[in-house]
Amino acid sequence: MNNENTGNGKKQKIKFTIDDFSNINTKAEFIKSCQDKNLEYQKYIDNFTYEKQLQKLQVELNKLQNWVENTKQRIVLIFEGRDAAGKGGSIRRFIEHMNPRSIRLVALDKPTDIEQGQWYFQRYIKELANPGEIVLFDRSWYNRAVVEPVMGFCTNDQYEKYIRQVPEYEHMLFEDNIKVVKIWFSITKDEQKKRFDSRLTNKLKMWKLSPVDMDSQKLWDIYTKYKEQMFSKTHTIFCPWTIVRTNNKKQARLETIRYVLSLFNYDGKDLTDATINPDPNVVLRYYRSSS
Repeated sequence: MNNENTGNGKKQKIKFTIDDFSNINTKAEFIKSCQDKNLEYQKYIDNFTYEKQLQKLQVELNKLQNWVENTKQRIVLIFEGRDAAGKGGSIRRFIEHMNPRSIRLVALDKPTDIEQGQWYFQRYIKELANPGEIVLFDRSWYNRAVVEPVMGFCTNDQYEKYIRQVPEYEHMLFEDNIKVVKIWFSITKDEQKKRFDSRLTNKLKMWKLSPVDMDSQKLWDIYTKYKEQMFSKTHTIFCPWTIVRTNNKKQARLETIRYVLSLFNYDGKDLTDATINPDPNVVLRYYRSSS
């Protein structure tokens, strides 16, 4: 480990090597090593703890994937939220050590002319999980619930028809034993602005900014209106919404994985030493959320 990104495009040297970490087994040893190198240890302890927890949870994700393959489950994970809420970062940590043969990421571009003439859900249906597969949607059919009406990408009639059909569509998936997990990444307005500002000054992140992103701050209240309406119309017993508070990116990544793991009784789950139950102060039902 030679350097880390400081968030503004600059790199700073990290004075730890892989060998250093392999020889550290306790917190006391880690603190002493930091002191020997004249480093403030709390940041490194936090990062070290995060990496250890993430590794354990990623092992559990592999167990989950094996169970899904062996039992021919069909699982769809929907990652939704405001711009810069951390969806992409969480997805990367979720899938980075999983077998690509039975996990798939779907991040659709804007619909083609042909797709615009189809039933709205049609292009999403063909992306649903096959037996033994987990599919992650980085945004989904819920584009029409919030982004499209806010930005004027659909008519009011199209929106009203869509919002009536969502529960019926998802109930059909439920009846066919497709497990749909809907996660909303919740970020505060101030934190979103900080992340946008970081992207503006970081050449590696500039590509993430789009005209839609740039309008997010001034349209915050309108987004909130449609978000709350989406929850009230599409949160059901068979397909509920769960909110993950994401102002703390690393915490949100860990808790998202824990939440997904907590939903399934996969083989070997009872043998883990990882913490699988999510923190209820970070992962909660939509009606307790305020952002």
